[in-house]
Amino acid sequence: MSTNQNTNDNTKSGMAGQNRVVILGAGESGTGAAKLAQQKGFDVFVSDYGVITDKYKAALEKLAIPFESEQHTEALILNASEVIKSPGIPATAPIIKKLVAKGVSVVSEIEFAKRYTNAKTVCITGSNGKSTTSLLTYHILKNAGLNVGLAGNIGSSFAAQVADKSFDWYVLEVSSFMLDDMFKFKADVAVLLNITPDHLDRYDYKLENYAASKMRIIQNQTNNDVFIYCADDEESLKALQIFRIEAKTYPFSITKKIESGAYLEHNTIHILTEPNKELTMSITELALQGKHNIYNSMASGIVAKVLELRNETIRESMGSFKNIEHRLEHVAKISGIDFINDSKATNVNSTWYALESMTTDVVLIMGGVDKGNDYNMLKDLVKSKVKAIVCLGKDNKRIHDAFEDDVEVIVNTFSAEEATQIAFHLAKRGDAVLLSPACASFDLFKNYEDRGNQFKAAVKEL
Repeated sequence: MSTNQNTNDNTKSGMAGQNRVVILGAGESGTGAAKLAQQKGFDVFVSDYGVITDKYKAALEKLAIPFESEQHTEALILNASEVIKSPGIPATAPIIKKLVAKGVSVVSEIEFAKRYTNAKTVCITGSNGKSTTSLLTYHILKNAGLNVGLAGNIGSSFAAQVADKSFDWYVLEVSSFMLDDMFKFKADVAVLLNITPDHLDRYDYKLENYAASKMRIIQNQTNNDVFIYCADDEESLKALQIFRIEAKTYPFSITKKIESGAYLEHNTIHILTEPNKELTMSITELALQGKHNIYNSMASGIVAKVLELRNETIRESMGSFKNIEHRLEHVAKISGIDFINDSKATNVNSTWYALESMTTDVVLIMGGVDKGNDYNMLKDLVKSKVKAIVCLGKDNKRIHDAFEDDVEVIVNTFSAEEATQIAFHLAKRGDAVLLSPACASFDLFKNYEDRGNQFKAAVKEL
């Protein structure tokens, strides 16, 4: 346990004050929130129950912001006028329960930062595809010459950018955990890509609770705002029956014609947000291939059309985009075997999309921290495309139970190196080795990036 020595008298004594902001979690969002809060004149204290990395310790020390690591000192937290919490801290955490019982406001970094900027926001959420869609949308807007930032669940902290920069627009990737702590925040353009079972351990294992969290993306919207959603997504459509939509709506679909929004017909995307101003583009021209990426491209394309960007700019950007690391990332081809890093697939639906896009036999590396996964939706794809499963996790029993009748070989491994070597031996020329875990990474790795990087390093050693 450690406490930074730059504590001021107010912090030392634990005195309450209307001007005291406590930040729980000293990662990217927490450190950014601390910077902005300090800039706005608050008495700031940062507390992290885990170990604060050297990068963020150095940032806090440079700003002379007091902090503690590997502990929560209640006397220094419960006296806050407001708490900004990391999305990773659940509402059931003891310190959060005590704060709520005291009537202390607990908000997300996004909620706090939005108070201090007049920039417009494009907010993108969904169980799958939100990082890719956020990056593609940012790419299109930036190429069109907009003064735009990228933040939220991706890139640099929103609060830090509000403190340091002056953007007119932000593209924000927003997770359900962030939405849970957003109250007065309003998205000018809200995008809901899909709702599939994910993080159910945080929502009492009830899909309707998780769906309600996702639908907070539309809260506070008016008829001057925009809501974009997938008309093919069953759970989204169910949620739309429950929640009142005030904003202008633009659905997208690959199965039916849409009057105002986007649809697919004869391998051509049609995007129409205003009469006589249609954008058409062949799916072969898209930088992102695969059915799920048609959806992502449609969503980004509607955003661009709503903002009245030129068709030529949108087409060029959608054709030149490079996808993110750890999302169906081609690593190498060795002995005729393709190695693909999809470590960002931390839920079953993401892995379904990955398998659906595969055109060869697959040796699938999967496993990790199971979040209440239902593997049934993978069974048909596993039967038709997967020749072997290499489990990468501490407890692989549920994967064995789910697929023991569907594949001949299921092997347990406990490191990225071991998993990669065994997958290489199980594959033959023309096959693909796909790391698409369907699970969180925290049993063996720091995060999904660490898992993906270790896999890539192991592939390069083959």
